This record gives sequence, C-alpha cells and structure tokens, in this order.
Amino acid sequence: MKKGTNSSESQILCDTIVEGMQENKANDIVVLDLREIESAVCDFFVICAGDSSTQVDGISASVEKHARETIGEKPYRIEGKNNSEWILMDYIDVVAHVFYKETRAFFDIEDLWADGKRTDIPNLA
Repeated sequence: MKKGTNSSESQILCDTIVEGMQENKANDIVVLDLREIESAVCDFFVICAGDSSTQVDGISASVEKHARETIGEKPYRIEGKNNSEWILMDYIDVVAHVFYKETRAFFDIEDLWADGKRTDIPNLA
C-alpha cells in the first residue's frame, strides 16, 4: 500500500469516482489498478474523457460531489480547472484524470502505466 488506507477503502473510493463520472456521462472510463506496481504513487488511476470543456468541468464537479455525499471523501487537491483540458483530482490513494478527449489521446496515460491491471468501463447509453 502507498499512503495509508487499506485496499478495500481505496477500491470503494475508486468505484465511487467511477459512479460520479458516469453521472455526468463521461466517455471511455478506464480504471488502472496500480497496487502491484512497486513505483506507483497511488492504488488506482481512474481516467475518462469529456466532449467539451464544459463537460470536463461538469464531470469533475460530479465526481467531487458524489464522493463527498456518498463516502465523505474530498480531494486532497485539484489541478487543471483553469483550462479544463485535463483536470486531475488527487484523493491520495486514487487519482482521477478527467480529460478533454484530444488531450487524453496526446498524454496517453494508459500506455504510460500499461503495467497496471486495466478495466474498461462500458459507456452508459
């Protein structure tokens, strides 16, 4: 474990973040389980994309609200809200990445952390 919570707590937080993303119709949600990677800075990355900067903002707001209301978690810090191309929400053991779709393709975090166990979450209709 990295920073202090147990594995089941970080899994619950990860699942809650996915639900928050789905509430605002995030696209192409991917969960990377990094718990088996020695050099990983957290347990999970949750990555998604929005079709516009407005949707990227909305997804991050939805994640923040859902995590707070459902399990009482607030992000340690949030970066990138100024331009809404890539909003990073750091919950210590779980880091959410909300990308504008073209920015996501450019940074390709899934490839950088390809050693993690990848779970693709189906898009909601």
